[in-house]
Amino acid sequence: MNYGHLDRPPLDADALRAALVGPGSLWTDIVVTPTTSSTNADLAVAAGRGDPEGTIHTTDHQTAGRGRLDRSWEAPAGSGLAVSVLLRPTRVPVGRWVWLPLLVGLAVDATVNGFGIESGLKWPNDVLVGDRKIAGILLERVDTRSGPAAIVGVGLNVSMREDELPVDTATSLAIEGASETDRTVVLRSLLRNLESLYRSWLASEGEPAAGIRDSYSRRCLTLGKLVSVSMPDGSVIEGEASALDDHGRLLVDGQPVSAGDVTHVRPIT
Repeated sequence: MNYGHLDRPPLDADALRAALVGPGSLWTDIVVTPTTSSTNADLAVAAGRGDPEGTIHTTDHQTAGRGRLDRSWEAPAGSGLAVSVLLRPTRVPVGRWVWLPLLVGLAVDATVNGFGIESGLKWPNDVLVGDRKIAGILLERVDTRSGPAAIVGVGLNVSMREDELPVDTATSLAIEGASETDRTVVLRSLLRNLESLYRSWLASEGEPAAGIRDSYSRRCLTLGKLVSVSMPDGSVIEGEASALDDHGRLLVDGQPVSAGDVTHVRPIT
């Protein structure tokens, strides 16, 4: 088989299914494509036709990936993970789904740390190594015949080189010297971490946010910093990012700001 880069073999769909899909597992199916425009868009179609919770879509090359606020991005084929998972947390009120991208952030952070890289979380949806972004997360709600569902997309830079980075504030597992850059292995670890955190969240029916908020707060690089928050209307809020409230909002100078209402969060240096 001819690979563009010998260190970037295609994802091994059979190995992923053997390791992750089976009785008792959250993961019910893994769809791996050579290329697609957007794994989130593909999974939205699958959710609409009734695919079950735990369906995963991933690809070797995503050509029209989207982040928050419809920001677009693309990475060289085989250089990163683009994966979307379908979740149907029907026992949890939809208003508490704001914790899902933070939960996924914890799973990505644990995965990166598991390969020997000290990372942390930038509220609301980025994973950083130092001040460089290594991963981003996007949550989209879709309405289906069996009720609302959440599609959570993750983009993680794995083997990108310095000359391939879209911006100088990005980084990758390879650049940081990670112990593993095989995307199949990295994805397997990420999905196992996500399943563990998701199940714990579902089990905490009395206080669904408590464990996630505490864990996220410990790993969050934003908290305790002076920040400038740009709002969609052009206004700016400045102050100390002190805590997360019960709804996953960031408290800045005592004022809660929601992830959906924020354009940028930047540290004040």
